[in-house]
Amino acid sequence: MFEEFPKKRPELPEEFKKIYLSHYQKNRGGKTPATFFSKKMEAWMHKKVASDVKEQKSPDTLEIGAGTLNHLAFENIGVYDIVEPFTELYFSAPEFKKVRQFYTDISQINPVNKYKRIISIAMFEHVPDVPAIVAKTCALLEAGGTLRVAIPNEGSLLWKLGWKLTTGIEYRLKYGLDYSILMQHEHINSAKEIEAILNYFYKNVKCSYLGLSRSFSFYQFYECSEPNEENLKIYLNRPR
Repeated sequence: MFEEFPKKRPELPEEFKKIYLSHYQKNRGGKTPATFFSKKMEAWMHKKVASDVKEQKSPDTLEIGAGTLNHLAFENIGVYDIVEPFTELYFSAPEFKKVRQFYTDISQINPVNKYKRIISIAMFEHVPDVPAIVAKTCALLEAGGTLRVAIPNEGSLLWKLGWKLTTGIEYRLKYGLDYSILMQHEHINSAKEIEAILNYFYKNVKCSYLGLSRSFSFYQFYECSEPNEENLKIYLNRPR
């Protein structure tokens, strides 16, 4: 099932590399008309992930792929740790002081550390080795804890049309470059692949979506509980 992981990310052409960081920061900050609209849409993912805490203080939480720390606006922060390799994104964020511990890789976290909630928003589609990360979450969750994952419906027609007709047009007008090349570099996992991985490692996976149906939706949200210890053992002991 996991033969293709870790995946190899397609190399970006030089002209894309030159503008990568500045574009990423503007994109995450919603500082262009198209990204402002997409941020409004993405708020659905943040609200779904934070819906289990609402007005109460978040229990011990780990966010995987915290980016610019933009999710913290949706949470009443308690103990909050993050995993984010792209450190340039959060150093100047106003929410920086709200984070207890920073990691650049989930493997750095000692398994004696346990979390009631592990969350991730729009990140699993980017990661070369999703199974390794999800397996690690099983070891880091407290008994009764949940993994809460929100992702774009990568691989669906509606999602592709969505970015082609908004950010894709804006990117070409601004830089004269094909946004699909950047998307192929960034989004290396489909929503179906991610869902299959979550179902392998967790016994209880609930899904909700923003759209008309699972297949015709922009975003999907998964609430995962009860790690599947048998499958986890098979995965960890597999031939390498």
